[in-house]
Parts: sequence; C-alpha cells; structure tokens
Amino acid sequence: MTDPGPSAKKHPPSRHDLEARAQATRADIEAMAQEARAQFDATQEKIRARTGRNLLAAIGIGVLLGGVFVASLVVVKQLFVIVGIVLIGFTVFELAAALRQAGRDVPRVASTAVAVAVVPLAFFFHVQGLWLGTIGAVIVVTLYRLIEWAVRPSHRTGARAVFLDVGAGVLIQVYVTFMAGFYFVLTNSDVQAGAPGGQWWTLASIITVVVTDTGAYAAGLLFGRHKMAPNISPGKTWEGFAGSIVVAIVSAVLLAILMLHQPWWLGVIMGILLALVGTAGDLTESLIKRDIGVKDISSFLPGHGGFFDRLDSILPSAAVAYAIFLIVVP
Repeated sequence: MTDPGPSAKKHPPSRHDLEARAQATRADIEAMAQEARAQFDATQEKIRARTGRNLLAAIGIGVLLGGVFVASLVVVKQLFVIVGIVLIGFTVFELAAALRQAGRDVPRVASTAVAVAVVPLAFFFHVQGLWLGTIGAVIVVTLYRLIEWAVRPSHRTGARAVFLDVGAGVLIQVYVTFMAGFYFVLTNSDVQAGAPGGQWWTLASIITVVVTDTGAYAAGLLFGRHKMAPNISPGKTWEGFAGSIVVAIVSAVLLAILMLHQPWWLGVIMGILLALVGTAGDLTESLIKRDIGVKDISSFLPGHGGFFDRLDSILPSAAVAYAIFLIVVP
C-alpha cells in the first residue's frame, strides 16, 4: 500500500480560513436580515397607505388600553373612576384644543376640569349625578366664555362668534362627558343577588364595540370596495360595515351567554344595536374632524391619533348599553 503523499492529506483549516468563513456567514445573515426588514417595511407601507395608520403602534396601544380597561373593571371597579378621569380629561382637552385651532374660542382648562368632575358624580350618584354634573359643566363653561368676553378685550368678538364658541363648549360636554358618563353609571349599578354586576355589563359592551371596530377594519381592508360615506369618511366601506355587524353579533352572543348569563338572542340584539350606534359615532367623529379640517384630533396615541379617535364608537354606545341593562336586569 502506497503513501498518498502530502498533497492528498487533509489539513485542518487555518485561523484565517475560519475568520473568512465567519465573515461570509455574518454577511449572509445581515443580507437576509436586511431583505426581511425591507419586505416588512414594504408591507407596513402598504398597510399605512391603505389605512393611514401605523399598524404595530396601533396594536400595541390598543392592547395597553384594553388591559387597563379590563384591570380597572375586574379587579376593583372603583379604579374605573381613575381610568375615566384620565381618558375623559385627555379627550376633552384635545377636542377643545382642536376646536380652538379651527377658530372656536373654547376654554381648554375649564372644559377639562368640569368634565373630570362629572366622572365621580356619575359613578357615585348615578343618573342624577350625571345629569346635574353635566348641566353644571355646561353652565360653568358658558359663563367662563361670557365672562372672558366681557373682561378680556383679546377675547372680545362678535355675537355670532361668541354663540358658536359657547355651542362648541356645550358640544364637548354633551358628546364626551355626558355620553361617557353612562358607562360610569352602569359600572356602579346595583343588581339582584347572583346576577353579574354593572361592571361586567360595561366590560361586555366595551369589548363588543372594540371588536366591532376591529371587524370593520379587517373586513374593509380585505374586501372593501364600495364606499359607505365618501364625503364624510373615505375609508369606510359597506363591506366593512357588514363585517362589523357579523363580528358584533358573534361576540355579543358569546359575552351574553358566558359573561352576563343572558339568553343568546339578547346578544344578537345587543350586538346589532352597539354596531349601529358605534358606526354612527365613528361617522360623527369623522364629520367633526372634516369640519375642523384635521386628519386626527391629536397625536397623543401613536397609530390611533388621539383619545377622541379611539373613543368615537364607545361614547354613544354607553347610553345604549345602559338602556339594555335597565330593560333586562331588575
């Protein structure tokens, strides 16, 4: 048997060879990562172009807000007052600021202060507290603007302008403070022994509205072809609306049976009503933004716009949820 010779023997790779292979592998991994990032950015850009939103930021903020809602209602329902004060305070302040940019002289601090004061009144003193608190808030904001007009020359405008300013201030208190107040009344409502408390009705209603909004978003993104109200909300489609109805019914039926211990048909009614009112609230908010001339009320919530942009469907749904509760629960 002959010796294969030194040229046929295999030598172990040198340090230089190992470093070259490592650099080549690293370059391949970096190239793959860059390609994946480019594809991800391209997909994100397509979604942003279609919806006008940063999807990841929207999901993250949505999960955070949802967790806060659930924790405040399930753990200790009194915490919902604190959550409400924060949400209503930011919503009223940003809407007042947006209206000021549109030319309406609305007192931001005064509007926010009285709106925040209504939240505990609605929670602890129920419907009477909500009505009296809202009426008081309207009176305070109106007097503030009139006194400001009388004593500060820089805020002195014509009678029509003052009337519009007062109307804008009243709109904020009625549409945001009063509407949202029904959820605080509902949360602290007494029920018969063994029945789920009012906080569970609040949670079920908010979940239905949020899921409905998500269903409309997904269905519109996938199947949207026919515009529902192009002059008000160009992104809303009839296909998205149909998807929202289906998702609302399914979610409300499950919540009615599993959470509220109610018959399935109540879930159908609740789902349809909340979907209709939520869509109306969404269109109303779009109409306000179009009248003001802005895309989002504010930029407090990345991917969502502002608090008013997130609560547009929830605000008018509160009164419907409370009405259903009064009819069903002794």
